Formats: sequence, C-alpha cells, structure tokens
Amino acid sequence: MTPAILVLNAGSSSLKFALYAVGADTALCRGGVSGIGGETRIEVSGAETSFLGASPVIAHADHATSVAWLLDALARAPHLTLMAAGHRVVHGGPDFAEPVRVDGAVLAALERLVPLAPAHQPHNLAAIRAVTRAWPDLPQVACFDTAFHRTLDRLAQLFPIPRALTDAGIVRYGFHGLSYQHIAETLPRIAGERAEGRVIVAHLGHGASLCALKERRSVATTMGFTALDGLMMGTRSGAVDPGLVLHLIRERGLDPDAVAQLLNDRSGLLGVSDLSDDVRVLQESADPRAAEALALFAYRAVREVGSLMAALGGLDALVFTAGIGENAPAVRAAICAGLAWAGVALDESRNAAGRGRISRAEAPVAVYVVPADEEAPIARAVNRLVPGGSGRA
Repeated sequence: MTPAILVLNAGSSSLKFALYAVGADTALCRGGVSGIGGETRIEVSGAETSFLGASPVIAHADHATSVAWLLDALARAPHLTLMAAGHRVVHGGPDFAEPVRVDGAVLAALERLVPLAPAHQPHNLAAIRAVTRAWPDLPQVACFDTAFHRTLDRLAQLFPIPRALTDAGIVRYGFHGLSYQHIAETLPRIAGERAEGRVIVAHLGHGASLCALKERRSVATTMGFTALDGLMMGTRSGAVDPGLVLHLIRERGLDPDAVAQLLNDRSGLLGVSDLSDDVRVLQESADPRAAEALALFAYRAVREVGSLMAALGGLDALVFTAGIGENAPAVRAAICAGLAWAGVALDESRNAAGRGRISRAEAPVAVYVVPADEEAPIARAVNRLVPGGSGRA
C-alpha cells in the first residue's frame, strides 16, 4: 500500500490534480480535467495512473462531477491509501497568510471571500466540500494564492483611497502566489546567487501577472484587490482607468454585473483581437487584429516590468512561467525586445528551446524559463501540517 496525498487545483473551467506519496517531492502522477462545462477532456501522466482505468471518460462534466469522478477512482484503488488532501484556494483575505488545516470555521471564513474571487473561490471550496462528503475524516489543507504576497510593505499594499476602506481590508492582495512560491523555492538551483537579488517573475497564462522578488520574497505585484488588475490577460482587461468603469455605467447604461462580465470575460486578448483568447490561434492568424492584440499584450508587460524595476531598484533576472510564458517563444522575444534598454538580450536558439536560461551569456540580466508547478508547494504544506499523513480514507 502507498500512503498518498491528493492535491486539487480547481480553476474556473478546469481541475488539475496531482498525487504524491507521503513525504515525497515528486508526484506519482499529474492530471487535469479541462473544458469543464463543455467538451470535457482528461489528461494524465506519471508513474501511477492505473487507478483511473484504461480510458477515463467524463462527458460534459461540471466541477462537482469531475471531483467526484476522481475521488471514486481513488477509492477503488487497492494499492493506494489516501492520507490527506491539499487545495489551492485563490483568496485568503487579510487573515490567512499561511496554509491552514480546514475546519468548519475556516470554510465559513473562506466562503465570505467569494465576492473577491467569484470566478475561482466557489470552485476551490466546492472541491473541499466534495472531499469532505466522500471522506469526512480525511485531513484537508487550504493553501492560498494571496499568502505569498503578505510580505509586501504597507506602502505596496495601500490604495490611495479613504483610510476607513483600507482599514476594512481593501488593499492589494496579489495572486498567483503558489506559482511564485514554487519559483522562489526552485530558483537558487537554477540561477545561483542571482536568485537572492532583484528578480521579476512573469506568470503568463490565461490569467497573467508579474511579481517582483528580493531575497525571494514578494515586494511588489501587478494584481491588486482582485485578480482583474495589472496585466492584459486572456479575457481580462487588466488595469484600466477607473473613470472608464464610471463611463460604462453612466453613459453606456451598463449595470455593474454587465461591466464585470465585459472586463472579466470579453476583454484582454479576446476583446482586442475579436477572435480568440488563445495565443496559439492568434499567432497563426493573418488578421491584423490578432497581431495588434499580441503586440499590446507584450507592450503592457514591458510597461509593468518597468514599474516593478523601479520598486526593486534594478533587475538581475527575469523569469517566464505558466502556459504562455513557457510555450510562446515569440511572446517572450517581444517582451524582451522591449526591455533591451534594461540589459535584457535573448539567445534565439535558447529561447526557441524554452527551458532554463534563455538569455545571452554576456547579458547583464539573466532570463529563464521555469515550468510552473502550483501543486508541489501544496504537497509540501500538507506534509508539514499533517505529519505522517494522520487520518486516512
């Protein structure tokens, strides 16, 4: 029997999962259910996949069905003993700065944060509840995307708004923290002494943000009170003039829900191109709107890198991660070309390969591509908070 930890990472339209032996750093298997709510697809890789059966199929599944399918498969595996589960939870608010064991009070507190991350938090909490229904006594740990950024100085957290609102918790939280934590923990092995210096990490995926690290701690980040702020994204606008929101309400007659839907679901790469939110589709298109969307994506990233460089006082290393950051050499090249003034210079062959250091050897700023792994920090947190995997299913 293999004592195991299950890690669940529930997104807005996907469910990623990983299975770790208790105490291990390497996953036994990784998988994902994508296209939730539509044409559902399942991909699994690793040494331990037999528990899923020969050809797993879930047709038109929602999040609850997907989690239930996975838990049922694990329950039927005679050689696995599930000892604990860990979950990515997008918003921890002001009170959760570290991973925490889940109980009723914690779950209630996280439920109150749903309005701050409505596209993600409900799915995160639904996964926790699904595990509770299947195995009521199984220890569960919540790990927060906001927690990594609790090291921000107070000035980096403040918005220039009335103090009473700040005191009520309206501050910059930042997101993608588990991804940044993985980079911070991995970077010394990749970058040596540079890892402790002035580093900017570009988490570029369907959601996108930047984080400035000094001594591998977050000192500034582009996302703010919500995950809508900062960079242009797949369907999210990123930062816009607050007066634009007022104009849409007052002059265009949109209600708040319609504005939220426009800025979250109809903007970004999709809105500018009017074609797709997928970089691969846009790169293959001859439509000039596709080219303009990609150019704007790079331009906005360059501007935000400049802002974070000011917060850091310079730049020693730039790290690309996540779906676009890892798999779109042309996007990386466009961003780095805009940063040539800062000492960024790519090696074309290394950039095409897309792993490890991709900058020229003589360039003052080292540039790296590091695969994202939000599940590994969660597994480590579970091992810390549930010693020996106490509790079993």
